[in-house]
Amino acid sequence: MRIVLIRHGQPHIALSPSTGHSGFAGYIGDYEAAGLAPSSFPPRALADLARELTHVFTSGRARSHQSAAALAPQAELVAEEIFVEAPLASPRIPLLKMRVPKWAVVSRILWHLGFHPDIENPRQAKERAAKAADMLVASAAQRGIAALVAHGYFNWMIGRELQRRGFSRTGSHQARYWNTVIYEKRT
Repeated sequence: MRIVLIRHGQPHIALSPSTGHSGFAGYIGDYEAAGLAPSSFPPRALADLARELTHVFTSGRARSHQSAAALAPQAELVAEEIFVEAPLASPRIPLLKMRVPKWAVVSRILWHLGFHPDIENPRQAKERAAKAADMLVASAAQRGIAALVAHGYFNWMIGRELQRRGFSRTGSHQARYWNTVIYEKRT
């Protein structure tokens, strides 16, 4: 059984503008709505791997779904909300201005420390990752391979769950667009 976790391509949005906390709050929504940048193409090795795919899961977010379509145009795309990114909230830190990637890191750390106003908390996201892993394992058991084009941090959470279940990993989860990690388990 093989499960391939792929981070979406580059979204069609400015990637590192400098902003304050209220600007970051707006950016989170804009990023969630952003589609795939027209110049973002999957790497050749990933495109070669994707040729064998007949079925690809996505989160349903535009950047995820469009990335899957660009990667595997021959495959049936199945959008499931269970695969959306673990959420972030903008912490109210007045007078501080940072680039968006730094805000994201601060927000993720604070999320783990208990800052999750009106959004899914880490325990809930971990439970969702386990259910997402169930879906991918069931699909891989049926087809031999399951592929997901989704989001970096949630893919990492799913990967941790797959390793708990005895899958071995090839590759590493990184904050790169089109990052691909393969999990395999002998049945």
